[in-house]
Amino acid sequence: MAKLNLVAEPGSYEIRMTREFDAPREQVFKAMTDPALVPRWWGPSSVSTVVDRMEVKPGGMWRYVQREQDGTEYGFHGVYHAVEALERLVFTFEFEGMPGHVLLETVTFEEHSGKTRVIDSSVFQSVADRDGMLRAGMESGASESWERLEALLPEIQL
Repeated sequence: MAKLNLVAEPGSYEIRMTREFDAPREQVFKAMTDPALVPRWWGPSSVSTVVDRMEVKPGGMWRYVQREQDGTEYGFHGVYHAVEALERLVFTFEFEGMPGHVLLETVTFEEHSGKTRVIDSSVFQSVADRDGMLRAGMESGASESWERLEALLPEIQL
C-alpha cells in the first residue's frame, strides 16, 4: 500500500503531501469532488463528516462539519479558486475553531499507468500557523483520510 509522504521544510510556509493511489485519476478526482463521497473518506474514522455545502466551481464555497460520538462538532470551510477537471483544485481552507488562519491548498492529479499521484500543497500565512497545523496532528489525520480514500476508490463508478 502506498504511504503518505509529508514534507515541511524548516522555515517554509508550505506543507507538501504526496501519495500514489491505485486508481485512475477520474476516480480519485470524483472522490474528492462529489459531496456524496467526501463523507466516506474525509477525516478520521472516529468522527462522522457531513458536507454542509460543496460548490465545486471557481468562486464556489465548501463547508464540512465533523461530529464526534459525544456530539462535539468541528467546522471547516473555504472557497474554490480554480477547478480544472481531472487536473487541479485550488481552494482556501479554514478551521472554524481558529478563525482568520486561512491556508491556500492546491491539489494536483497526475496519472501514470492507471495509478494517480496526488500532490497536495498547503501554503499558510505564517510558519507559526503551519507548525500549529502539524502539532494538531495534520499528518496522522491526512494519512488516515487518504487510507480511507484508497479503500473507497474501487467502489466508485464512473
